[in-house]
Amino acid sequence: MTSHAHLEQARFNMIEQQIRPWDVLDSKVLDLLPQVRREEFVPEEMQALTFVDMEIPLVGAPEEALATGRCMLAPRVEARMLQEADPRPYEKVLEVGAGSGYMAALLARRAQSVITLDIDPRLVAMARANLERAGIANAEVRQADGARGLPGDGPFDVIVLSGSVAEVPQALLDQLSPGGRLVAIVGDQPMMRATVITRTQDKRTTTAQPWDTVAPRLQNFPAPSRFRF
Repeated sequence: MTSHAHLEQARFNMIEQQIRPWDVLDSKVLDLLPQVRREEFVPEEMQALTFVDMEIPLVGAPEEALATGRCMLAPRVEARMLQEADPRPYEKVLEVGAGSGYMAALLARRAQSVITLDIDPRLVAMARANLERAGIANAEVRQADGARGLPGDGPFDVIVLSGSVAEVPQALLDQLSPGGRLVAIVGDQPMMRATVITRTQDKRTTTAQPWDTVAPRLQNFPAPSRFRF
């Protein structure tokens, strides 16, 4: 087998053995995964892990990168979050946690435009370079504290948090347009839940928690107070 054939076989195995069995059945998601080439968003020294069912550290010491959310999420988690977000061709998307730019690339292929934020300048540079090299022109990378969102650029139809938070800040919910949805992984180790918050036309929200997973923490998001009065 050529190295190209090996690569395509590994990609096929990732989709069929990790992603599809994890209830990712939307053909729009499954068809996109071979088109947006994950290996182009993985650092050179981590290429062997491209299609493995794990998080991939991106900058600095691997243990620290995983502990501080400076990583790519596991492929099945990315794919299932994309399925929950379900961006449409006319929608504006905000992503918090640009990482290597891979999730922004997937979102950009489905949406009208994507702004992705990262607090780490190294990741901003990495994501920007990767998206440019992949020829994705409708995704913009900015260095910013994602916990505040982007009040001046909203509202957004879709907000995706590419990492876990203890709770979703109200500031982000306020930036959802009517009918908009926010997808995040919420909770504390060892129990976190994928959380989809939809804003109704009358500015209320509905919340669904369709599946459980764990993911590294996004930086600078507030921890919930332990005391409820």
